[in-house]
Amino acid sequence: MTDPYASAGVDTEAGDRAVELMKAAVSRTHGPGVLGGVGGFAGLFDLSAVGSYRKPLLATSTDGVGTKLALAQAIDKHDTIGQDLVGMVVDDIVVVGAKPLFMTDYIAVGRVVPERIADIVRGVAEACEATGTALVGGETAEHPGVMEPDDYDIAGAAVGVVEADAVLGAERVVAGDVVVAMASSGLHSNGFSLVRHVLAERGIGLTDRVDELGGVAAEALLEPTRLYTLPLLGMLEAAHGIRSISHVTGGGIAANLARVLPRHLAVEVDRAAWSVPEVFRALAGLGGFGLEQAEGTWNLGLGMLVVVDAADAAAVVAASERAGIPAFPVGTVQEAPAEASLVEGGWIRGAKGVDGGAVRLAGSFR
Repeated sequence: MTDPYASAGVDTEAGDRAVELMKAAVSRTHGPGVLGGVGGFAGLFDLSAVGSYRKPLLATSTDGVGTKLALAQAIDKHDTIGQDLVGMVVDDIVVVGAKPLFMTDYIAVGRVVPERIADIVRGVAEACEATGTALVGGETAEHPGVMEPDDYDIAGAAVGVVEADAVLGAERVVAGDVVVAMASSGLHSNGFSLVRHVLAERGIGLTDRVDELGGVAAEALLEPTRLYTLPLLGMLEAAHGIRSISHVTGGGIAANLARVLPRHLAVEVDRAAWSVPEVFRALAGLGGFGLEQAEGTWNLGLGMLVVVDAADAAAVVAASERAGIPAFPVGTVQEAPAEASLVEGGWIRGAKGVDGGAVRLAGSFR
C-alpha cells in the first residue's frame, strides 16, 4: 500500500537513515553530563556534572549560517557548514565568560538526502567536540512544496554556564585597557549577501573559476568559521585580566566592539595594525569599492576582539598564538571624546540595541 505521507513528498525512511548515518559522530560529543542517546524527544543534561558553582548563571545563544548556505548548495559540499553553525552559536556564549555545555540544531530541507544531512550534522558534531560542547539533540524537518528539493536551512542553539561574579562585560572595561584582535579564518559566516551581489554584478557564477580568489568561487569562499572557544576558555582560566570580548559577526568591527564598551569610553582601531587577508581585498576589488566601505559588513580578518588589562595584553597574544591563532593589539581604550557620535568623525556608538561605547577605525590599511 502506498504511504500517503510519501505521496505528499515526505520520506520518513530517508530521515531514519540520516539519523543512523550521523549517530556515531553525535555520540562522540557526549560526556558524563549527557543522559540518554540519540533520538529522544528531548536532550537531558545533568548540571551536577559541571562541577561546583557558588551562583551559576546559564548563558544561551541561537543563530544560523545565513546565505553562505547558497555556496555549499551550489557545489554540493556540506561538510563544513556545521562548523560555521557552531562557530556562530557557541562562540557567542564564550564571550560572556561562559563554558558551553550543550547544543541542539535544526535543519529544514526541501527533500531529505540522508548522506547530505549526515555530512551537515557530522560537521556540527566535530565542531562541538572541538569546543567541548555536547550535541544533545536536533531536528530535521522536510518541507516539500515550501522549499526547493535541494534547498536547506540550518540553525542552532546552545547553553553554557558561568559563575555570576565572573561574567565578562562592558562594566569591567576601564581606560587604558588594550584591545587584542584574534585573526579570523576568512569571511566566517557574515556578509555573504554582499559577496553574492559582488559576484552577480560581475556576471560570476558560484561554480565559476575566479583567478582573484584562486579557484572556484564557492570552494574558495567556503573556508569554515574559526573556533575560538577553547583558546578563550584557556585564557580565562589562566586569569589573564580579560574585561570583555566581542565576537565580530554581522555589523563588522566597530559596531561589535562598541557593544562591549561602556558609554563613556572609546577605541580607535588602527587599520595599520594588521594585514587584511587577500580574500577581502579580492572581493572589494571585484566589487569596485575600498576596504573602508566594507568595514560595516565583513570582519576584514578580525574574528574576536579581547579587551584586556594592558599588563596582560602580551600574555593574551601569546596564548592565542600558542593555539595557532595569530593575534595582535589593535587599539587602546580611552575616554570618549566629545565628538564621538554616529555622525561626526566616523564614530560608531553602540549597536543592536546596546547603548555602548564609541569606536572608529582610523589610519590606512597596509
